[in-house]
Amino acid sequence: MPKIFDRLDGKKKKDIKVLANFISIFCRENHREEAKSPFPLRDARLHPILSHKELALCPDCEKLLSHGIAKLLLCPYDPKPMCKKCQTHCYAPGYREKIRQVMRFSGMYLIKHGRLDMLAHYLF
Repeated sequence: MPKIFDRLDGKKKKDIKVLANFISIFCRENHREEAKSPFPLRDARLHPILSHKELALCPDCEKLLSHGIAKLLLCPYDPKPMCKKCQTHCYAPGYREKIRQVMRFSGMYLIKHGRLDMLAHYLF
């Protein structure tokens, strides 16, 4: 088993949940016409984190979530800083811009739809 899961603390678990939820919102609202499939939980240690709801994503969003989880698990900093404030940008350039777009859209979506409770839950 990979040692990256040894560093899976509470903050990283929460970050994975937030990332999955934000990408799910973005995909649901922006890729309505694209075929979606359940996000494959390839490692059993991700089941307790992401099994709380069915994640149906298009192929692009699935790749983005997989990339995000991998980068989050491989983060060398402890405690892990917010990615936008980090000195080391580990996301590939295309993924980095896409994740910014997802975070901006999903955060505004939650605010516009009166879900300040969920936004506060994600951020604090």
